[in-house]
Amino acid sequence: MNGGIYLAGNVMLDDGTPPPDPVTIERICGGGMPRAQTYTDNKGRFSFQIGQTAGVMQDASEGGTGLPGASRTNGGIPGGNSQQTQVPDGPYTQLATCDLRAVLSGFRSDSVSLGVRRLMDDPNVGTIVLHRLANVEGSAISMTSLQAPKEARRYYERALQDLHKEKLAEAGRELQKALEIYPKYAAAWYELGRIQTNAQDFEAARKSFENAVAADAKFVSPYVALAELQAKAESWTDLADSTARLLTLDAVDYPMAYFYSATANLNLGHLDAAEISARAGQKLDTPHRYPKLEQVLAAILERKKDYAGAAAELRSYLLLAPDADDAARIEKELRELDRLAGAHDQAKAAAAQP
Repeated sequence: MNGGIYLAGNVMLDDGTPPPDPVTIERICGGGMPRAQTYTDNKGRFSFQIGQTAGVMQDASEGGTGLPGASRTNGGIPGGNSQQTQVPDGPYTQLATCDLRAVLSGFRSDSVSLGVRRLMDDPNVGTIVLHRLANVEGSAISMTSLQAPKEARRYYERALQDLHKEKLAEAGRELQKALEIYPKYAAAWYELGRIQTNAQDFEAARKSFENAVAADAKFVSPYVALAELQAKAESWTDLADSTARLLTLDAVDYPMAYFYSATANLNLGHLDAAEISARAGQKLDTPHRYPKLEQVLAAILERKKDYAGAAAELRSYLLLAPDADDAARIEKELRELDRLAGAHDQAKAAAAQP
């Protein structure tokens, strides 16, 4: 394998069954950002070579892209840049701090340590078990997948194979065939929407994700995808609605949903709701993977004329993302907030004098 490491294993739900839909396998190293490596097949199996992630779509919310939205002058949130700390891909000597885990919303994953592995070890890492979380109503597993006719399921599985090979056009055709047989196939609508998003056919993608939600209202993945499209389109009312529904289904797996909710409510002028969402996201984001939560909270507090609080949040943002593309602009905004905070304090002191 040219000095690389090949790994394989399988994923199982805690009831002993394989997941009916693909599960993402992530590698996380040294407390840095997770990196999607591969997906499971229809029997819960996975395999990949370290450093090769062809056909794997990284989570858009993890990539550090700023929120496309209104400018600061009309109440929007300037884009942030979430920084990543990764161990470079390569030989086994670089895996000392790395773990593998399965990612499925509504479930907690066991982890497999890669730190003890060597080049000639058995590539099978064993079984990663997913445990359902209590008090989470939504799931990244669509129940409609379990009800899909055999022929529709066959087309869907062919589409997944094409996706792994980056044959997106072929995968799209297979998904369309599956949906002709079984129009309520929520997972197929979701995968079709992702292909359409990749092709920048955002209107078609939006309709596909909406069809997925209509087919299975507890299937959380299309809500996340819809939120990303609505944020880019600055559809604040729709974004507030989608994130509210998503967080009702799953309030623990999506810190970025709180960011989107806060952004939507800020732009709608619902400042208290926006602040509640931003602070809830910060509480959930204990590893501080999403510095944009600090950024949106700063904008909310500035709108509330809490200039000192806004400045504190921007300082936190710069500490968490010192190399962000917008760092120079944030520094300028910080100086202005400090000036406003000082003027506000002086005005209060003058008002308090007899």
